[in-house]
Amino acid sequence: MTDSRDTQAPQRVLSNLRVIAFLFKQWRRRPYFFAALVGFTAIATAFDVMVPIAAGALIDALNSENGSHWGAYALFIGLAASVNLFRQIAVRFEVRFSSANMAEMVTEAFAKVQRFSLDWHANTFAGSVVRKVTRGMWAYDTITATTWFGLIPSIAVMTGLGLYMLARWPVVGLFALTVTVIFIALTIWAATSYIRPQNIRSNALDSELGGAVADAVGGIATVKSFGAEPREDDRFSHLAWRWRAEVKKTWLRFVNTWLIQIVAILALQAGLTGLLISLWAADQASPGDVVFAITAFLMMAGYMRRFGEEVQNVQRGLDEIQDIAGFDRMGVQIADTKGAPDFKPGTGEIVFDRVGFAYENAAKPIYSDFDLTIAPGEKVALVGPTGSGKSTFVKLVQRLYDVQDGAVRIDGQDVRTVRQDSLRRAIALVPQDPALFHRSIAENIAYGRPGASLADIREAARLAHADGFISALPDGYDTLVGERGVKLSGGERQRVAIARAILADAPILIFDEATSSLDNETERDVQTAMEAATAGKTTLVIAHRLSTIRDADRILVFEDGRIVEQGRHDDLIAEDGGLYARLSAVAAG
Repeated sequence: MTDSRDTQAPQRVLSNLRVIAFLFKQWRRRPYFFAALVGFTAIATAFDVMVPIAAGALIDALNSENGSHWGAYALFIGLAASVNLFRQIAVRFEVRFSSANMAEMVTEAFAKVQRFSLDWHANTFAGSVVRKVTRGMWAYDTITATTWFGLIPSIAVMTGLGLYMLARWPVVGLFALTVTVIFIALTIWAATSYIRPQNIRSNALDSELGGAVADAVGGIATVKSFGAEPREDDRFSHLAWRWRAEVKKTWLRFVNTWLIQIVAILALQAGLTGLLISLWAADQASPGDVVFAITAFLMMAGYMRRFGEEVQNVQRGLDEIQDIAGFDRMGVQIADTKGAPDFKPGTGEIVFDRVGFAYENAAKPIYSDFDLTIAPGEKVALVGPTGSGKSTFVKLVQRLYDVQDGAVRIDGQDVRTVRQDSLRRAIALVPQDPALFHRSIAENIAYGRPGASLADIREAARLAHADGFISALPDGYDTLVGERGVKLSGGERQRVAIARAILADAPILIFDEATSSLDNETERDVQTAMEAATAGKTTLVIAHRLSTIRDADRILVFEDGRIVEQGRHDDLIAEDGGLYARLSAVAAG
């Protein structure tokens, strides 16, 4: 039977290579800072290699009678000071370099995630996405700092000292280089093949923890309404202890790999010092050479201790940044074509031309060869049973999905050929469950028209019959509404959303059960406001309460992705046995 590790190893290597390529992309952003970081780190490392050599020269100078000991002393101190000076300069460049790159990296990840499709977001915990992005940002910091001030200097110093010994005492140098190479190889192997698989499992549960917190806190009103706090406590506790079980294994694997460091350090200590003492006893090495060996060992041992931890930290960072690197590689599901022009708003004509559309993995298409034209300024209501295609219709108008066949055209422009952001700015939506931002009421109303004056905001609120309750709040239009608008009632959120649509002044308006959260009296007021707001604009109304669409210019009755009836309310209600008549009877009864 084939060992599963045989197939997983190439995948681990490929995953690491992709993440490393992503890191180099970040490092290339600022070539001047990157060159300075590399240069000053290299200078500091070169001086670091020379410190043990200078220490040995100082001891030999003290044993000589030529009076050169003060010069040797100055060289020894000067090299030690230079190491710290150039490393300090390198760190200062790295701080500027990494902080800017981290800001850009997390901004780009945020922008990319925003542009992923609704399907992607529907299948992904918001809390886990937040955790992946922030964890990836800090992983970049760990990888960069550890690589340039840990891994590279460690390898360079250990190798450099080994090569110096090889040139001066071949046997000693060969021994030191052999121990160093074996140590580096075993440490990297342990990090990539022994620790990494377990670390990935820990990270997955870490993301799941973040998602669980966001899920419960986001639905806190539901939790409290059902008195479900103890149940949610138990659920989260179970998940936390699953995380603990996996992270414990990860941390123990880190501890186990320290054995490699211990064995290598002991071997280096015994071999390096013993060989130099034997050379000294044979008159082939000076006391300074023995001091060099001891100093070199102490330096190499320190780097070995750090190297093991640094490799593990870098590998852990590579594991933690792979999600954000994956976002960078992932294509946007609904993408603008290269050089796509802005949508040019016109009169608001909407045309479905032989449209075919199916959701991913759906058993059958929603639309097949679907044709429809909505005239400019027409108020059209969409009714029908759940799943009949009403919501899909308005999503295709907004280009939240791409059709597989045919085309959707607005004002003669195929929605796939124009920039999505400009298209959606020409369409104002009032959803059934409006989600407000945790910002002021004024900011929420002005979201579709940034920079609107307070007078315009108040006028839109007045038309939506929201000005009264807003003005009664202690902070008025400056009131923060809470996450998703939880500080407001359902009806208040709905009126703020209607005010937002009115202020946007888009040529196309979409109302998705826009009055469903309103009482009868407020509904009548808002209906009046909506009539004023929709004058001269193309309006689509998805409705289950048929009383709200009596004045529609045309009612489209959907069933299984087809329009089975269309006309005005009075005409459709008169069709004996028609679907609209049956829906109306059910609503009335």
